Amino acid sequence: MKWQWKFGTFAGIDVYIHATFLLLIGWVGFSHWLENNSWLEVLSGIGFILVLFLCVLLHEYGHALTARHYGIKTRDITLYPIGGVARLERMPEKPIEELWVALMGPAVNVVIAAVLFAALFLTGNLVPLTELGVASGSFLERVMVVNVSLVLFNLIPAFPMDGGRVLRALLAMRIDYVRATQIAASIGQGLALLFGLIGLFGNASLLFIAFFIWIGASQEASAVQMKNVISGIPVGRAMLTDYKSLSPRDPLSRMAQLILAGSQHDFPVIDDNGRIAGVVTRDDFLSALTQHGQNIAVSAVMRSSPPEVDSYEMVESALMRIQESGFPTLPVTHSGQLVGIITAENITEYLMIRTALRTSQAVTLS
Repeated sequence: MKWQWKFGTFAGIDVYIHATFLLLIGWVGFSHWLENNSWLEVLSGIGFILVLFLCVLLHEYGHALTARHYGIKTRDITLYPIGGVARLERMPEKPIEELWVALMGPAVNVVIAAVLFAALFLTGNLVPLTELGVASGSFLERVMVVNVSLVLFNLIPAFPMDGGRVLRALLAMRIDYVRATQIAASIGQGLALLFGLIGLFGNASLLFIAFFIWIGASQEASAVQMKNVISGIPVGRAMLTDYKSLSPRDPLSRMAQLILAGSQHDFPVIDDNGRIAGVVTRDDFLSALTQHGQNIAVSAVMRSSPPEVDSYEMVESALMRIQESGFPTLPVTHSGQLVGIITAENITEYLMIRTALRTSQAVTLS
């Protein structure tokens, strides 16, 4: 992963910190130094940010562990300056499951805020909110207020916030999932326009939030639309059947010849027994060619044990496997024999051709 460092693994989920997160830490420390000229205040400011992002991390684990309850794995969690992202292998298929997965993140922040409120109230340390500042006032009460803010922000009914998924799940209980997504995305984009308009008149941060919401809503709607379009199409219709393969003993010069002779970028590697030994991608080929020259064997460059797809499986399943595995090209088999290869590009081209044919038929009938 570029620009990300692994922080640790907790509950079987890898946690990464993005490089830009360090810029946030540096900015907070520098701002506190300029304001107070005190190392103690610098450490206090950095400590507050770290506690805040611990709450964000727990929020993401609320999503991840609830998804695990429904049999959905989380690939990893990454912390960015703007928050955290838990990458689920897939979204829940049932609206009620998506509803619970979306709600459990904010629910964690509600629990944290409630516990802090109870502790501050019982110890007599609760002070009016007017006495709190961004960098001043009771440390624990500021953490409590931030958790309340996280709940309110995340429940905005717009993708990619949790509120957008909650809205989509509630709508999907009554109407078609695709239609529910379109409505939720439209509401999100409407809110983005409102935030952007308000941001133009004094609050620059709202402009960033508006852009974030607009892009997230568009991507969610497009992803669901694509999933609906490819539903029910077998891999055998979209796979590439006119392809070349390599032997583990072939030198890279052989792959160079095949690339130059055609349009194929990635190649399945077949051993002497006819079994799939791996896949060589163009990027791996170019990297090895630069470092070792063209005489190195394909076996030293190939990615071993690629996941296979049966020609009778659905394209939706193949596309998901491509995304999850990191292999840009997957071998397609039937009865144990290699019958083709499949890529995201093949799937896109098949859909373009199918759309063009349907448009042509519609024009002819009219």
